Amino acid sequence: MTFGLSFAPLVPDAVLWAVAVAAVVVAALLLVARTRGAWVRAAALALLVLALANPSLTREDREPLSSVAVLVVDKSASQGFGDRAAQTEAARAALTERLQRIPGLELRTVEAGHADGETDGTRLFSALSAALADVPPERVAGAVMITDGRVHDVPADTSGLGFAAPVHALVTGFPGERDRRVVLTSAPRFGIVGQQQSVTFRVEDTGAPRGVAEVRISRDGETVERRTVRTGDAVRVQVPIPHPGQNIVEIETSPLDGELTPLNNRAVVSIDGVRDKLRVLLVSGEPHAGERTWRNLLKSDANVDLVHFTILRPPEKQDGTPINELSLIAFPTRELFQQKIHEFQLIIFDRYARQGVLPIIYFDNIARYVRDGGAVLVAAGPDYASNTSLWRTPLESILPAEPSGRVTEQAFRAALTDLGKRHPVTRTLEGAKAEPPAWSRWFRLVDARAGDGMTVMKGPDDKPLLVLAREGEGRVALLLSDHIWLWARGYEGGGPHIDLLRRLSHWLMKQPDLEEEALRLFARGRDLMVQRQTMGETVAPITLTAPSGATRTVELDAADPGVWRKSIEANELGLWRATDGTLTALVNVGPPNPREFAEVTSTTDGLAPLLDATGGSARRLAARAGADVDVPRIVPVRSSETYRGDSWIGLKMREASVVRGVGVLPMFAGLLGLLLLVGSLAATWAREGR
Repeated sequence: MTFGLSFAPLVPDAVLWAVAVAAVVVAALLLVARTRGAWVRAAALALLVLALANPSLTREDREPLSSVAVLVVDKSASQGFGDRAAQTEAARAALTERLQRIPGLELRTVEAGHADGETDGTRLFSALSAALADVPPERVAGAVMITDGRVHDVPADTSGLGFAAPVHALVTGFPGERDRRVVLTSAPRFGIVGQQQSVTFRVEDTGAPRGVAEVRISRDGETVERRTVRTGDAVRVQVPIPHPGQNIVEIETSPLDGELTPLNNRAVVSIDGVRDKLRVLLVSGEPHAGERTWRNLLKSDANVDLVHFTILRPPEKQDGTPINELSLIAFPTRELFQQKIHEFQLIIFDRYARQGVLPIIYFDNIARYVRDGGAVLVAAGPDYASNTSLWRTPLESILPAEPSGRVTEQAFRAALTDLGKRHPVTRTLEGAKAEPPAWSRWFRLVDARAGDGMTVMKGPDDKPLLVLAREGEGRVALLLSDHIWLWARGYEGGGPHIDLLRRLSHWLMKQPDLEEEALRLFARGRDLMVQRQTMGETVAPITLTAPSGATRTVELDAADPGVWRKSIEANELGLWRATDGTLTALVNVGPPNPREFAEVTSTTDGLAPLLDATGGSARRLAARAGADVDVPRIVPVRSSETYRGDSWIGLKMREASVVRGVGVLPMFAGLLGLLLLVGSLAATWAREGR
């Protein structure tokens, strides 16, 4: 219970101060003139001013509040190395028992960090702030942290804590720990397909003298280079980027004797491969209704550099026009099909017939170009069934279907074959699942006998419509109709011409997402998705390897035609690997190189400056390896500049309280005030009457 004095003036403050000044002046004149009864009159004036000020006696009933201390327990992944977990639990039990014995102290325990690697780094101070979010700073007695000292959210100064109380750290582990790690100093995020990118790294040893280490550099699971490096020296390696999309580069070093963990002996770089420009050569044999369909599609893609030629006047055409009056561009056949043919990723022949424009030797070049890794797409019309067909050139050796010489002229709806329902080029075409397919009719099909290629679309009487094939290192596609422009024009509602033609061209140019046989891993939050694309009816079990080296066998479930999937929980940060014995897939869960595993040796250096500024300390729980810990005494301290000693740590006990009740007694209200004022006037009259 506490008492106090408060004022609630009966008149405005300006009036009260004016009356007070006047009373002081009058009293001073009376005292200076030594008038009889001057002191009595001054006292009467003072009582009058005091009555106008309306003083009151207040009484507060206060209830003391407990001080709040927080025990922060580091449960991050690095706390699982060596004996740290056992040391942490032993220190936690001892501190909890001792803190709970202190009168007037409320203990809050919070676990920070996640052993499954949910966050990047150990964030103890964020957990401390969350635990004290509902506690006024005046009630905070301090905090004790049990950690390995590797904390990644240490405030710059004590103002970042939000309270003025000591913070202590009890550090697990022991002095002299050894560890080796790979540190990336520079790594690109993107790389041009077909070129090399530089990655710079160094191997660092903690707690051990400089030496040498064996390093293996791999890309997508395949070893690129091995070399011996000196620890502490920066090393630069050149890594080829062979394909678009994600290229995962691993840099792995040999272990160090007696090191804490091999988890940080590997660093991961994810480089997105991008093509500089996709160069496409489009050769139209003659102007026709669907010619612009190909041109518009390819020109709409900013990543495609299109070279388009249309044969308007073949050599056999003679109309009497002098050559010097023709405004046509000569077809640079030698430059395109001999000198620069390998600069193109795709060559498209659109209704092209053998017209004497291209010498036979150039078709040999094209066939060789495909076997060396190039791609050819033939969009055929009636020309493919004629005597001047491309089949009757050296391209015969790579084309996947032989024309019969007949052309079917009737209305039909293109449909997917059984293989087409599983092939990534045609599998998810909009409208394909309807019966008949929900797209417009075509009216012409070149009859042909498919060879070793895959027929993914068919026409009337199951005749092949779209045939895909691999030749050597390259690919070939044959579209046996020239009526796809009907889809582009919206005839009878049109059809998915953009999706089909874009996927077809990208498959030819070896886009990884369109591979028929592929194993993929996807990280989606805490889940890992394993997906197998196949043209077969079944898939083999998948062996999944976690970053820690633990393996498990996963049986995939059929999801869609040609696609098998399985979702599992990703309970570790780092690089996951999946394989079925033939195909391999990699994916990184979380940050490529988690801060939690960057430096794993325990230390007091990172926390000491901040904790010293609060009056606390950072000290080790053990001087050597083992689970035995030396937990300091806890001392409650009322007020001090420092809260630590050789064998003890202190907490700042607060004197905070909450008001439960308030009583107010006006001094000049009622009979008491009247008696004081009347008494003062009576005393003045009595003194004057003498």
